[in-house]
Amino acid sequence: MWHETLPMAAASVLIVDDHPGFRAAARRLLEIEGYIVVGEAVDGLSGLDAARTLRPDVVLLDIQLPDVDGFEVCERLSGDADAPAVVLTSSRDPSDFGPCLARAAACGFVPKAELSGAGIADMLPA
Repeated sequence: MWHETLPMAAASVLIVDDHPGFRAAARRLLEIEGYIVVGEAVDGLSGLDAARTLRPDVVLLDIQLPDVDGFEVCERLSGDADAPAVVLTSSRDPSDFGPCLARAAACGFVPKAELSGAGIADMLPA
């Protein structure tokens, strides 16, 4: 007897990055891997607004933003009652951020060159 397997609920993602090329590439990659990209933001303040309006499951957040850095955005989001999971990203090596990365309220860090849906899924709380 044949049984249809229903897909798992796809996680919604907000991409916050000031580089349009990275946002476009990340969107394509994540959508191909089954995520629903609900929005994009170009800086920290618009990222905060978008996260609070769109209520994504995950925020893919660049650390180096032109206004408020990703660490501060992550901290502000973590204070929300139903905060999204935050995955920090950067083109820089994680060691460049020293203890800031370890203290961040994010569920993980992924280098931009290693971004994958599976990698994000592995960081998310169960």
